[in-house]
Amino acid sequence: MTPSSVPPLLSEALAARGYTALTPVQAAVLEPEAEGRDLIVSAQTGSGKTVAFGLGMAAQLFAADESGPDKLPPAGKPLALIIAPTRELALQVSRELTWLYASAGARIAFCVGGMDPSKERRSLSHGAHIVVGTPGRLRDHLERGALDLSALRVAVLDEADEMLDMGFREDLEQILDGTPDERRTMLFSATMPKPIAALAKRYQRDALRISTVTEARGHGDIAYQAVTVSPSDIEHAAINLLRLHEADTAMLFCATRDNVRHLHASLVERGFEAVALSGEHSQNERNAALQALRDRRARVCVATDVAARGIDLPTLSLVIHVEVPRDAETLQHRSGRTGRAGKKGTAVLIVPYPRRRRVEGLLRTARVEAEWISAPTPEDIRAKDRERTLEALLAPAEYDDEDRELAARLLAERSPEDIAAALVRAYRASMPSPEELIEGTPEARKADQAERHRPGFEDTVWFRMDIGRRQNADPRWILPLICRRGHVTKQEIGAIRIAATETWFQIPRTIAGKFSAAVQRTASADGEDESGVRIEMAEGGPGDTPRRSAKTNARAYRDGPRQGGAGNKTGASKPHRKGPPRQR
Repeated sequence: MTPSSVPPLLSEALAARGYTALTPVQAAVLEPEAEGRDLIVSAQTGSGKTVAFGLGMAAQLFAADESGPDKLPPAGKPLALIIAPTRELALQVSRELTWLYASAGARIAFCVGGMDPSKERRSLSHGAHIVVGTPGRLRDHLERGALDLSALRVAVLDEADEMLDMGFREDLEQILDGTPDERRTMLFSATMPKPIAALAKRYQRDALRISTVTEARGHGDIAYQAVTVSPSDIEHAAINLLRLHEADTAMLFCATRDNVRHLHASLVERGFEAVALSGEHSQNERNAALQALRDRRARVCVATDVAARGIDLPTLSLVIHVEVPRDAETLQHRSGRTGRAGKKGTAVLIVPYPRRRRVEGLLRTARVEAEWISAPTPEDIRAKDRERTLEALLAPAEYDDEDRELAARLLAERSPEDIAAALVRAYRASMPSPEELIEGTPEARKADQAERHRPGFEDTVWFRMDIGRRQNADPRWILPLICRRGHVTKQEIGAIRIAATETWFQIPRTIAGKFSAAVQRTASADGEDESGVRIEMAEGGPGDTPRRSAKTNARAYRDGPRQGGAGNKTGASKPHRKGPPRQR
């Protein structure tokens, strides 16, 4: 049942859409205390916010005038403005409002970047009741005089926190400054950080605060899992998770468009039906990718955080955080792509060993209970494949005469066992192969911690990493990390010493300069790589206290050894202590 405050035309639209009851946020904006007031609304992703503000602004759109209390006035200057951070979210909002206001005859103009601005200007010139758009494009139309907000009755900022994070503050301020002072303003956001509060204070009057975010904060319909892996095994873990779950639709999140491009290419190469979404794709490419997911021509989407905002895929049941979210809000928004409309979903975080503590803190901040599990092994996946194969091949099916005729010819040529085996092999051939992951058992870790003295390592330089046993440091994943960062092979790495909070390793002096330069090139501005590991040259060996900076060491190796035993100053030729290094 819908409240009596909802106009009859909208009630009919809700009933036709299958609504039997409103969601908490939808009901909250229709409470008597919220009527006509500015609102600051915090609600979880997928809670029905679009319909909520569509119902909430109805009183302003259906204002009694010569058209009557239940009719919209003729389309002219916009009465309502909805601002969204991305094209996808704006398109979703436009679709929701289209069916909600269809019986009322509302004209909705759509203004987003990547579309033809001349067509948008013509649409605005013909009049509109509601305008939906992104900040940059709306500001452009406002400056060119194509968008006249002088008659605006209500403004809605959807995902306001994300718009500020994306740098749209100036655009939003200019747009809101161009609206009448007596307008009604509603801010909708999954979170409410301080910048949103400042924006509300400037542009709202006596705003009512509404929050339907539960104490648990995460979706009740989302099962959270965390998988610890070697930094070099992140991609392999993502592949095995996809293979284990075999979700109808899965979404993998990366931090940058370059990483999206690389992971998408890797998945396609392995046989996955995958599409990519990032800022480098045009609107037509993004539309084609989303349509492929809806049509089941693709089952995997690799995306950046911003590109995936507002995407609503009913069959999406698996979200994989290939790269750790930057904060609790990003975790929530990413995971909220699944577990929608009462359906169950799974969100998996792939956690490099050095970042486990950070992720544990992130989960506490988000008030999310995650199950820490081992990465799926090929054996786990093959067991699941056997179950799925049997289920698929034994499922009831209808066969026509041509099918039965062909089956009879096969039975005449081969035994039933051979035919069944060929059918199983053909079914398995369509499945990408699982990946072998680095073993993480205590026995495996101990096996690789022995000293390695080989020819060519008589004169070495010590380097150190800012991770140790407390971060699950293990030679099995440290070795590939060192090779990737320093552009060396396993054979060019000497002894490895793992302490409580740091790890030391040897590089032959002949290639130490080249190794150090490669490490600096593969690090970010703060000296860490994408997994949060810092590598630097060290003064002395694991048991020595003095340490020089990376710049000092780089200068020393560039200029060559000094007179009078410079080798001893580096600590490379000193005999190191046996046993674990002294903690600092």
